[in-house]
Amino acid sequence: MLIVLFRAVILYIVIIFCIRLMGKKQLGELQPSELVVTIMLSNIATLPIEDINLPVLMGLVPIFTIVCIDVFFSYLSLCSRGFRRVLCGSPKIIISGGVLDQRVMKKLRFTVDDIFEALRGQGIFDISQVQLAVVETTGQISAYVKPAEQPATVKDIGRNKPAADPPMLIVNDGEPLEHAMQSVGADSEWLEGVLKKEGCTLAQVFIMTCGADKNYTLIRKEI
Repeated sequence: MLIVLFRAVILYIVIIFCIRLMGKKQLGELQPSELVVTIMLSNIATLPIEDINLPVLMGLVPIFTIVCIDVFFSYLSLCSRGFRRVLCGSPKIIISGGVLDQRVMKKLRFTVDDIFEALRGQGIFDISQVQLAVVETTGQISAYVKPAEQPATVKDIGRNKPAADPPMLIVNDGEPLEHAMQSVGADSEWLEGVLKKEGCTLAQVFIMTCGADKNYTLIRKEI
């Protein structure tokens, strides 16, 4: 039992390291090649855990081999657009000029339900509002609605509003985030003044955000 536990811990650490080595994108939407690598890593990692007669190296060697191949292919895809197209595919325009391209739908084997589900996920319930839609290499659909259907912006109504960064999280579960505080021009002295004004201690703060204008939002702990 201890051998299985020890192997599981080793392979868990190795897989986490390999995923981080493969890059941040591996943690988000997966490209086809990345999905294949992830599935293969998970399958290979289980073999030394299930069969204690297999040496751990029987799992580690193929894992690192696959990761090295993936990193090498990633480098080639950065250098060659053609190789990147072969490895990951290319985006396909499925709606252009407000017209749904049924040939592209058939080629990608997309059903009407697939398209409507993707549009609803972006808050679009009327396909006639879509000017352009692109099927990304991850399979997701990115939609651009017609100008007449877009909400009015500050620029549209003729008001000038200075550009400003959104509020930052400066306290997380009672712990002040020094780097975030510095980015909004706050310091510990200012924070102490706010806590005194609110009548609470730092340990009682669950979440606190603040912008460069020093407008803050404070949420106390409930439990």
